[in-house]
Amino acid sequence: MTDRPRSLAVRRTAAAGAAALLVASGLTATAAGAAFADPGPSAPPDFAPSPPPPVEVDRNAPGLMMKDGGTLKEPKVLDIRSIIEEQSGAERREDTNSQTKFTLQAEVLFGKDSARLNGEAHSRISAIAGEIDEQGAAEVNVFGFTDNLGSYEHGLELSKKRATAVHRQLVRELASDVTFNIRGYSEDYPIADNSTEEGREKNRRVEVSFPRDG
Repeated sequence: MTDRPRSLAVRRTAAAGAAALLVASGLTATAAGAAFADPGPSAPPDFAPSPPPPVEVDRNAPGLMMKDGGTLKEPKVLDIRSIIEEQSGAERREDTNSQTKFTLQAEVLFGKDSARLNGEAHSRISAIAGEIDEQGAAEVNVFGFTDNLGSYEHGLELSKKRATAVHRQLVRELASDVTFNIRGYSEDYPIADNSTEEGREKNRRVEVSFPRDG
């Protein structure tokens, strides 16, 4: 996408009118290929931008000390998050207690401004399909995202086509029937700063997520 970023006012106007388009762009499909309209959530499940680096904490700060007579709350199981990312940043795997999510940068799957999978994409998607089979997931989310260059509507169409392309390849690779939620989000929900090319590269992505096996 080579257009220059639009002004903030234009982007806000486009975003305000895009809710209906997001509804129209959502599909749910089975591995057999059938699809039907699905309004879906207004944001990807568990969406969160990249957290800032941790801040140094003074263990002896008065505000961290327990008051006389104070007691600790009952212990609880925390949601442990494990993240593995390639050195190049092209692929990222994130595991929590309840979900596995793969994030693939668009450049390793598609040509510029294209929704046609390249040769490298097939081996990456095949590995994800193997993980889905191993986990026995019955439902899989495939979500596409773009950066903020070009029009919002073009990004919506491109992100949806890219998510659909990944879905179709997953169907070919999977050994069992799976229900897919397929959506394109255009420039919404960035995970990096769109003011730099490095950030825009991270935002041009396809996410594949599914519940973890109990």
